[in-house]
Parts: sequence; structure tokens; C-alpha cells
Amino acid sequence: METTAQLARHGLFDARVPRYTSYPTAPHFAGGVDGTRFTDWLRAIPENGQISLYIHVPFCRRLCWFCACRTQGTSSAEPVRAYLEVLKTEIAMLGRHLAPGVRLSRMHWGGGTPTLMDAGQMAELAEAVETVVPMAPGAEFSVEIDPNEIDEARLDALAEAGMTRASIGVQDFDPEIQKVIGRDQSYELTARAVEMIRARGIESLNADILFGLPHQSDERMASSVQKLLSLSPDRVALYGYAHVPWMAKRQSLLPTDALPTPEQRLGLFETARRLFCWDGYDEIGIDHFARPGDGLARALAEGRLRRNFQGYTDDTATALVGLGASSISRFPQGYAQNASATSAYIRDVREGRFATARGHVFSKDDVWRGRIIEQLMCDFRCDIDQITAVGARPDWVRSVLSGIAARFSGVVTQSSTGIQIPPEARPLTRVIARAADAYDLSRAGHSSAI
Repeated sequence: METTAQLARHGLFDARVPRYTSYPTAPHFAGGVDGTRFTDWLRAIPENGQISLYIHVPFCRRLCWFCACRTQGTSSAEPVRAYLEVLKTEIAMLGRHLAPGVRLSRMHWGGGTPTLMDAGQMAELAEAVETVVPMAPGAEFSVEIDPNEIDEARLDALAEAGMTRASIGVQDFDPEIQKVIGRDQSYELTARAVEMIRARGIESLNADILFGLPHQSDERMASSVQKLLSLSPDRVALYGYAHVPWMAKRQSLLPTDALPTPEQRLGLFETARRLFCWDGYDEIGIDHFARPGDGLARALAEGRLRRNFQGYTDDTATALVGLGASSISRFPQGYAQNASATSAYIRDVREGRFATARGHVFSKDDVWRGRIIEQLMCDFRCDIDQITAVGARPDWVRSVLSGIAARFSGVVTQSSTGIQIPPEARPLTRVIARAADAYDLSRAGHSSAI
């Protein structure tokens, strides 16, 4: 097809759509899911089952201006120490409601900056988790690491605690762009952090890089990607910068007149994508890349790739439990989110109750549509049999998929088994997935489709 014109006709350059790391998306979470319901869902996890665990540490030494995550700055160690004590209380509460024999398949420490904790605090947190819910054989333990906030002692503590994967945010290596976005992190500093990580036998390395930042050009994008490739990460997330200053006021510090246009954003993405592919990475979904043999690459090949709040995953656990302020849990029954304000979260846990503030209980329609969207986001296709496997009627599935194919005629192909998005149309995947979304998206301020 006439690619750029076709993409434009279907809204790629002006649509604002969800990233679909959940369905329904977080703006549609509401009251009605509280600590009692969260407890009931925890108790429903079967004996000897496996869960994933996400622990959110919301503090940063400095606030990067591009970031829209739930974070807060601190120049003192005391808020981190106090927060750790509350986390340990929440972990102990979790243990009182889990059935015997439950183990972890995945654990991820995110933020914020988890590596603001000192070595002793990291050991305390890891021990608190291990006491309540030990790691299963072959489990993965990953931590988001800021190269500005890491040293030998902290890496020793993480390695001793069993970290198997490190995740480093790069964003961009260009000094001018780093200055504009408030993220001072040289290539040399990042390379040193990678060297220290690998020296401890932690071979799995993730990296995040952004396109769509102020002053980015194809040449600058290529330079940053080539520097990143020299560090040989196992996985890369190539995220589009989401300019949402109505949600993250700090983004108003960025020069909007220096932001690339949607058409330029697509060019930046393509520049980076081609470099990763030329270097032998497999494309994973809409924005991830992995070395052949990596768990994500194997999951994609075997039809096991899934979507969650961290992007793409090969985790097979049916429950993801989120701890810490603003963390989101996903159970077979629905979503539960902790209070976003750190103060409210701390108050609730100190008073002996889970800080669940809102969420969503799944309807059958949610489960069916969520699976359609997940298949499109992961595999660029949706098979009727996959949706009927979660209880949907074949005639309902065919009706929904036929509606998507008709809406994107000439882009989405349809057969007797389902629908498929061809490679040249994959930039439209989020826009196409929106066609399966039954919720009103007009009141949610989502990010650009590219």
C-alpha cells in the first residue's frame, strides 16, 4: 500500500490512543475495589501457585522533566527509610493472605529509583519478600537501575539477593537532549554501570530509549542507538515520548516548539528500528527488540507473548501483585490500584489495611475484548479460536473482528480464522486495537498514536 498516506488516512499522525498495557485502561478504574476485595482476590490464589510481584519505589534524587511516572524528589535518605518500613509491613500483610506454597515467578523493583536504597536496605527488602513468598525455580528478579545512583556495594547486595536482570533507562545519549529533558547521564557513566552489572554474572540487561524528544533528529537518533548497541543489551524498549503535561506538570519545562512532528516521530522510530534489526535483534510487538534466544523472543515464537504494565512479558503467572504507592495489581477477577499519593498509601498501611483505592472488576466482555487487544498488540493478529478459548461465542468474535476489518479495509486482512495486520501497517496497531475497545476514550488524555 502507499504506506505514509494510508497510515495518515487511518489517523496515525493525529490520533491519541492508549498504550494498552491493560484493558480497560487505568483512566477507567473507579471505586468499588477496596482492600477487602483485594484481600479476597489474594486468598483466591491457589495453593502452590505462582504470582508476579511488582514493588514501586517512588523516590528520585532528581526529577527528569520528560517523565510522567508517579515519582517525587528527595535529597534526604529519611523518606526512603520510612517508606521501606511501610513496604515491609505491606509485604507481611500480603503473606497473611496467601495460600501455602505460593511462589514468585517474577519480581520487579521499579520507580522512581529503587537504587536510591542503600545496600543494607536492598537486602532488607529482598529478605522481607523471601520470607513471605520465595522465588520459584527459574524465577526472574529484575531491578530498574539508574547509572547515576548505583555503586559496587549496592550491586553486590542485588546480586546476593538473586537479581537476574537489570533494566537501565537510557532515553538518549545526546548531551543537548539530556540537558533539555533534565537527564544527565553520559555514555561513559552508563557503560561503567553495565560493566559492573555484568562483572557480577548478571547477564540479562534491558535498556529503554525514547524517540520523540525535543531536538531529536534521525542523525542524533542513529548515534544514540549505535552507542546503545555497543553495550549489547539483551532487550530494548523503544518507547515514544508521551507529552502529557496535563498529567505530568514537569513536562511543561520542555520546549514544545522543539518537539518533532508526528511524521518526524515515525521517521525517528524507523531509524532506530532498522538499526536494531540490522544488529540481529528480533522485533517484539510494537516497540520492543530482543536478542534471539532471549525469553521474549522465545515467547513470541511459541505464541506465549503477553502484555502487562511493564510492556511485553513472557511471564505465565495469572496474578500480578503490586506493592507500594500507586502500584497496580492484576488478578483473574480484575485490577486493584493502591493510593497514588505516597502519604495516603503510608497512612493506610500503617493503620493495618491494604491501601487499595480503586480498580476494576472484569466483565466477560472485558476479558474477551482484552484478549483481542492483547493478541493484536503481541502478535499483530487475532485468531477466533484464541478468543473462544476464554469463553466468547464464535459468532460474537466474528462480528467484532469483521467490524475491525471493515473499519480498516485495505489495511487489516481477514480470513476464516481471524484477522491480521501486515508488516507495513504495524505502526497503526494501537489505533486498530482501539476499534475493539468498548470504553469511551474521549475523557482520557492518552498519548500520540506514534
